Amino acid sequence: MNTTSALSLSTLLAALGAGIANVGLPAFSAHFGAPYARIQWIVLAYLVAGTAMAVVAGGFGDRYGRRRVLLAGIALFGAASAACALAPSLPLLVAARALQGAGASTMLVLALPFAAGSGRAVGLQGTMSAAGTTLGPAIGGLLLAAFGWPTLFAAVVPPSVLAFVLAWRSLPHEAPRSTAATKGAIPWGALLANGAMSALAMATMVIGPFHLARTLGLSSAAVGLAMACGPLAAALAGMPAGRAVDRHGARSVGRVGLVCAAAGCMLLALLPATIAGYVFPLALLTTGYALFQAANNSAVMAACDSARRGAVSGLLALSRNLGLAAGASLIGMLFAATSMRTAFACALLLVGAAAISVFRKPDRPRAP
Repeated sequence: MNTTSALSLSTLLAALGAGIANVGLPAFSAHFGAPYARIQWIVLAYLVAGTAMAVVAGGFGDRYGRRRVLLAGIALFGAASAACALAPSLPLLVAARALQGAGASTMLVLALPFAAGSGRAVGLQGTMSAAGTTLGPAIGGLLLAAFGWPTLFAAVVPPSVLAFVLAWRSLPHEAPRSTAATKGAIPWGALLANGAMSALAMATMVIGPFHLARTLGLSSAAVGLAMACGPLAAALAGMPAGRAVDRHGARSVGRVGLVCAAAGCMLLALLPATIAGYVFPLALLTTGYALFQAANNSAVMAACDSARRGAVSGLLALSRNLGLAAGASLIGMLFAATSMRTAFACALLLVGAAAISVFRKPDRPRAP
């Protein structure tokens, strides 16, 4: 139980750290007297450092011990969060955010190998990641209004200490690993599918606010509530998806996830422009995303050699981040040039790419 708690809390904190600072951008601009072009690096530094650290953290975990590197990542995240809260200038805050992002990436990458072999554990991590994404802006807004921007970072320091203690006490010690045992085939099909589905998920986050505010005329508060339905649906689907993987196999659950995601895309392209016509398909799409991610991650972790799970987990994180960037830029530009209907009709191609990548070969037999 302590191991599950440590991994779940680490995943939650990493996802929470990514979004909790976003609501503070106007406050940062006013406090430091800087324009948005400079303030945006508070967000970008976290994402860029996390992307760069993904593969490095996985490789280090395989070579030097995943427990040791995960503990280092949690410690780095907590220390960097404290440095963010105390930063006296914008450059120092950006630097501390980069360190915080590197620590968060380490936590996400190395939590997954510890969950390998259990679809339920992988699904729980998906739930915690989605929960952190959902709660980040809400918690950040409350803290900002009540106590000011430093608490956006100070608030995650105590739970980081708790995560470190739980991980120190519960994670198993590992025997030294031979680097010669880390060779093997890279699961390119699963990585491509992971990137394609991540791009689709990000497309909803980029297109949604413009559609809800400009087309439907919703207030900022209403837009936030409607947009939260997507991550909330993914959070609720995570654990059931993991249990379904254990019971029915990754291939079957992955297929259901792809069907749900495709149906969500089609409904977004076809339904009238109403709140229900956006929220229901969004929930269906993100539920499909959660099902597919639980199945895909479980299958990849089960298929790869145990000595390579850190590196493969890092590649999964890298493909996810690249997919998020592609969804934000390419599908966002398509939406700006055409319409939401056209953008999501074309996004169906991403679901097709994921299906072709993953299901062109038969499943390997599952261990009894």
